[in-house]
Amino acid sequence: MNPTGSHWTYEAVQTLIALVREGAPASVISLKLKRPITEVRAKINDLGLTAPVEA
Repeated sequence: MNPTGSHWTYEAVQTLIALVREGAPASVISLKLKRPITEVRAKINDLGLTAPVEA
């Protein structure tokens, strides 16, 4: 996994946005992007997006 606070590439951000729009929960996005869930949630928040509630 990438260390917490690591740089987000343009591609990673675009993938994150697409997954959020598809309704993927943060835990799934974390696995797909190989980043800690806390980092994924922080980036979602930074972008002003809302991740779906975990089921």
